[in-house]
Amino acid sequence: MRHPPPRLTKAAEEMPADRRSVRRDIAASSSTWVGLVVAVVAFASPGRAQVRGVYPLGMNATNSGVTPGAGFSYANALLFYSRDQLRGPNGEVLATGRQSVLMDLNTLVWVGDSEIWLLGGAVPSASATVPVANNSLTATGRGELSGGEGLADSYYQPLILAWRKPRADVRAVYGFLAPTGRFSAGANDNVGSGYWTSTVSGGETFYLTENKATALSAFQMYEFHTEQEGTGIHPGDTFNLDYSLTQTFALHEALRLQLGLVGYNQWQTTDKTGPNVTPTEASAHYVVNALGFACNVVLPVWKVNTGFKYFKEFANRSTFQGYSLQFTVAVKF
Repeated sequence: MRHPPPRLTKAAEEMPADRRSVRRDIAASSSTWVGLVVAVVAFASPGRAQVRGVYPLGMNATNSGVTPGAGFSYANALLFYSRDQLRGPNGEVLATGRQSVLMDLNTLVWVGDSEIWLLGGAVPSASATVPVANNSLTATGRGELSGGEGLADSYYQPLILAWRKPRADVRAVYGFLAPTGRFSAGANDNVGSGYWTSTVSGGETFYLTENKATALSAFQMYEFHTEQEGTGIHPGDTFNLDYSLTQTFALHEALRLQLGLVGYNQWQTTDKTGPNVTPTEASAHYVVNALGFACNVVLPVWKVNTGFKYFKEFANRSTFQGYSLQFTVAVKF
């Protein structure tokens, strides 16, 4: 990516105080959100450049393998991503300005009450997410280049399988992103991607202590992109990684506090292709790195979970670089 690509960044139960499991509270008291995979198109957009995948990075960094209890749950997440530098293939600064994306994600989750013994005791579940997005792009010396708001692309997970083990929770997921957000080739107010994306993902949480208070989590997602409507461009596929190391403190029988270090990475794995895409543009694979911290508050009596994450990006390549703030609330019915 040799020059700033303004066109392509447009759309842009209660836990006793003894050694019993902390996981019981984190899951049953509505860890709906932290167990979810949700994606919207905030960084995949309609032009020749490609600066991000469709997954909102960092969302599943904590409690990545945990699945909520049987029944229905609702989760809301407010995600803010801000970038002020465009980095080149070698990490050099190509341009400065401001790219910001604000997303409000609304997710309904269903979890089954039985295990599938043929699949090793897996518990089935499914989810659907409807996002609202607001995005803008400005450049130093040039002012606002693009912006848009409205319903963005919706994300569905028809198949989620969860395994709950004494010292680990694991999930395997198939999902797809439907291009339901507004998109028109060449427009500067898009909030959708204009293409379908299939995803396969997994989440794991390993408990390092017997009471499960100390946890190591990781989440992986692979994005298979299709051709963008109206442009003939096929964005390169993407691999995402979220991770964390957390400690849960039982402050009161009705209050749990989880603190930890978090991070995320994203790599473009295949070239983008399409009309007039040059070899240099095709081979400019983006790389994203970030570290930060997280805080989750669990209220088991009310079956409510709230959370906050902060990430600072560094050493990015062929994409924007900045920071993100994430606020979440989940309720189990």
